[in-house]
Formats: sequence, structure tokens, C-alpha cells
Amino acid sequence: MPVGRFSRRCGSTAGARRTSRVSAPVNRMARATVGVVAAMVVACAGVAIAADDWPEWRGKGRLGTWNETGILERLPSGGPTVTWRAPVRAGYAGPAVAGGRVFVTDARRVEGGRAHDVVERVLALDEMTGKTLWTHEWKTNYSGLQLVYAIGPRATPTVDGERVYVLGTMGTLLALDTASGRVLWEKDYVRDFNASVPTWGMTGAPLVDGDRLICLVGGEPDAKLVALDKRSGAVVWRALASDSEPGYSQPIIVEAGGARQLITFHAKGISSLDPATGKVHWEHDHSVQMGIVVATPVRSGPYLLFTSQHGGVRMFRLAADAPNATLVWSGPGEQDPGMTHDTPNTFNSVISTPVIDGEYVYGLDNDGQLRCLSAASGKQLWSTDALLNEHAMYGTAFFVKQGDRYFITNDRGELVVARLSPEGFKEIDRATILKPTHPYVRRRQMANVLWSHPAYANRHVFLRNDSEIVRVSLAAGS
Repeated sequence: MPVGRFSRRCGSTAGARRTSRVSAPVNRMARATVGVVAAMVVACAGVAIAADDWPEWRGKGRLGTWNETGILERLPSGGPTVTWRAPVRAGYAGPAVAGGRVFVTDARRVEGGRAHDVVERVLALDEMTGKTLWTHEWKTNYSGLQLVYAIGPRATPTVDGERVYVLGTMGTLLALDTASGRVLWEKDYVRDFNASVPTWGMTGAPLVDGDRLICLVGGEPDAKLVALDKRSGAVVWRALASDSEPGYSQPIIVEAGGARQLITFHAKGISSLDPATGKVHWEHDHSVQMGIVVATPVRSGPYLLFTSQHGGVRMFRLAADAPNATLVWSGPGEQDPGMTHDTPNTFNSVISTPVIDGEYVYGLDNDGQLRCLSAASGKQLWSTDALLNEHAMYGTAFFVKQGDRYFITNDRGELVVARLSPEGFKEIDRATILKPTHPYVRRRQMANVLWSHPAYANRHVFLRNDSEIVRVSLAAGS
């Protein structure tokens, strides 16, 4: 299978090379031998090396945390090793990795069809080789979408054991068998729930909670959120009025105040529900212009954070004795009087989800500037352009914590390894991973961007653009 090295920021490259092909019996024997030797080395060293899958948006629990060990400390001098590349079509949805398979969605325009006719697709790839195991396609139409960005699906697939749940741009929800791609059941948000597709399409990756599949639908009446039986697709509950767009933020589940809380950030505000029944625990009114709420809610200890381009930041403190929350501080967004792109007050992230690390918050402002805030007060401690190396409208990066450092993929197609602290941004390494291919009309230095969240699984990072998906080794010694 093809192997290569990425170019580093300094511009150095290493030539591509190809591994030798061996017969299946010999290959299996070699893998077994390597496995035994590796196990002996680990046992002798007394070190446990953990590996893990990445089955949904931002990994298990939607936490944006990579818990594996055995990860390299520095990127190799020629950049990290590409273990395979596989062709894909256009789309924004990041991959999910589970059970030895990689799941990703894409789309293509219909040749000779109407202007907005599209065929969407989900692919299952072999995790070790990138070989296509199966595909499933469905027809749709992108009429009514913001066309410059109407290139493919947005929602990361959600893997739950033998099932994978996939959401298309226009509201097609599929439950498929992970081994074969067979459709187990399907829903159409528009047909089945009287939903209106928002301007930038459906983005809510389905959330598995026990026997339920919780979906951001935007249906009427009272079906902004819908819980389905994950095995049959039958409706379990419907919740929240759809008197506004559902937004584009991914719901999460937290445990606080003696209760499990389903947290959703939508165009009219913030809601906490009982995930078993859909009953509202608490709500906070916060209307955001154009329904542009994208970043995922972030919880750490008592803190619960929300941010959007037009609405700014809202930091809550979760109650310890009841399912409730109190607004601690807020920061302005573009819809607020006097706010400009240069206002040095908290941040208003468009796409990028910030992180809370201890008593500090790190996130990107709308202009791509990385900022550090006090979690308790919202006071800005520092800011820097070093992550993107430019002031850029809708500047975007995806932060994943691994130990005491962060693996960050930015919209320039780079992987940045860094430490974040109240003292500042400390870059460890940087390498270009993929060429940005997503269309964008306001970029200053680059014509295109890369807005797909990667998956980190089994000591590799998986990242896609509009033409390929790559698997890159981040294992120590690679």
C-alpha cells in the first residue's frame, strides 16, 4: 500500500516510497510476530499502551479528548507517515473510526441532471488499508441551500456497535449495518417531521443514548429534537418548538446536579432536557442572528460554555444540587452594538469549538485569533495569530487534547502540536497534512479552506478534503 511523508512547514520533503506486497499467509504471520514482540516489549517495560476508536463527532462522549498512549512526542523531520490515501468526493463531514472500519460521507453532482440534483454517499473503508468495503448512495436535491457551500454532507457518522447512523444534507437519516451497508431503517426529516432544511443544511450528527437515537431535526410541531428507538426508528419523544432554525451545533449529554442533561444550543437559546423523556430541565433565551450557532457546547467541571459568531460567549455554572445553571459571564458577538472584528473582548467563534482546560478557556475568535480567557471571569489573558498566521474571517481550527498537549488541525490543512497555558501558545511542531479544497469567498491568504474535523484512532489521525481521505501515523517511533 502507498506510503509517504507530508511536507513540514519549513518546506522539507521526503520521497514517496511503496511497501512490498506479500502473500496473505506470510503477511498474517508477520503481523502476529510483530504483535508478540510488541507485547513482550510493553510487558518488559511495564508500560500500558492504550488504543481506542473514534466512533462519533469529537470522539467518544463528544469530548474532543484523545486518551491513547504510545503517541509520538515530536513529528518526524520529514513529517508524519501516510499509511494510506483513498479517493472520496466532496463534503464537510469528518470521518468516524470504529471496529476496524472508517466511515465517511460525500456527494457528487448528477451529470445531465437539474442544477441542484446530487447523489450523496456513505463509504466504509478498511481501517488498515483504506480499501472500500461497501458504499451506499441516495439521491437528493440541494435547492435552497447557500450554494457556494452546497458541496456535500456535514454530519459525522455515528457508530454504535453493529449500526452506523448517517445524516445527509437535506435530512435523510439512515441506520445501516456496519458490516454490509444494508439499510436497517431510514427517516426523512422533511417528510416525516415537517422540517424545513436550514440555509446551510442539516448538520446534527445523531447522538446515541442507551436505546435512543437523539436527533436535531427542526420539525413541527414541537420536534426541534426527536428521540428515536435506535433499532427500529420509532419515535420515542419529541421536544422543543421549532419557531426558529435548529442551528448547526451538536447536542451533548452531561451529568450534573444529580441528573443526566441533554444540552442543545439552537437559534433561540440554550436548552437542557432529560434525554430519557425530552422534558425540559432549564432554558436560557439567547437569540442568534441567522441561526448561526455552530460550535459544540463545552463542559468541564462546573463550567458550561457556548459561543457563536453573532452571539458571542455565554459561560454558565452548573448547579451541584439540581439540574439547573446560572449565567456567570458573557462576551459580545457581532450582533451586539459596538462590536467589531477587532474588539478585544472574549471571542465569538464561528465554527471552531473552544476548550476549557482547568480554569482557562482557549478558543478562536471570528478573525482566527487564538485567545485565552479566565474561565471564572471571561477576562482575556492573551491573544495570538500564531495558529493560523493570519487574521482570517471565519478562521477555524479543531482542538483535541492528548495528555498535556493539543493536536490541532487548522483550516490551512496543517496539523499543529502545541501546549496551551495561561502563559501563552507554545508550538511544538507543525506539518501540512492535506490541501484545503472547500470553497470559501472571504479568505485573505488562501482561496480554499479545510473545515472537516479529523478522527484520532489507534495512534493515527484520519482527515479528509474533497478529493481524498488519508490515514497518518502518530505512533511513537513511526
